[in-house]
Amino acid sequence: MTLRIAALIAIVGTIAACTPEASGGPPPSTRGTAIAAAPETSSVPASRWRAVLIAGDNNSPAFDNGIDALRDKLTARGVRDIRVLTSDPRRNPSAQVASAANISSALRSGGGEACLVFITSHGDERGVVLKAANGMLGAGTLDNALDAGCGTRPTVVVVSACHSGVFLTPAMRQPNRVVLTAAAADRVSFGCGAGDRFTYYDQCLLQQFDGASTWGQLAQATRACVTGLEQRMGVRQPSQPQTFVGSSVADLRIPGR
Repeated sequence: MTLRIAALIAIVGTIAACTPEASGGPPPSTRGTAIAAAPETSSVPASRWRAVLIAGDNNSPAFDNGIDALRDKLTARGVRDIRVLTSDPRRNPSAQVASAANISSALRSGGGEACLVFITSHGDERGVVLKAANGMLGAGTLDNALDAGCGTRPTVVVVSACHSGVFLTPAMRQPNRVVLTAAAADRVSFGCGAGDRFTYYDQCLLQQFDGASTWGQLAQATRACVTGLEQRMGVRQPSQPQTFVGSSVADLRIPGR
């Protein structure tokens, strides 16, 4: 769904928002980045990470493009255990369908010393769309899956969707978790049109990935990139990406760094 906005120089453009029914977004948010105290340095070998990459919708190629590009970067860094879930089986016939049950199963499978979950899709105040499964994934369901599959291991969660700040619930804010979202709970994110290669957030995360050492650094660099991109595109109500970094993973390093 497209969201019409006026550019800063009075040129009218169309930017696709990452929500099932983009409407211009709710009132502005005043929330910023939340970072827990008591930092501890933490490093996990790349070969000991387990990654689950999820494309939740198929009405834009941007979602599967995002998980494919991140998979390639992780593979180049030495991550071996990568599970891909898609809502476009024709494009990724070897991948499982993105459903809540399959996400939970992927998190429970295998070993490893750290977890990475990357979800890119449309979203609303209920959570993210899992189109092929005709459902939604909410914060409570994801939190339960993380508890069952990752436990107290260092865990990174990236949710790239409109209103993805709804995943920053008290239950999700655990000391062993890093949670990055593409937007505040009351904001839409952008770049989910049929002609988009990546969503704005995914594009920035991928661009900044190689230059960051820790997940906290990547979150800050990605947010700055998104802010600049939205300003250049004339977005009037910015997405305001959010970050939570738990106290036991404040310096958790990106695989291979």
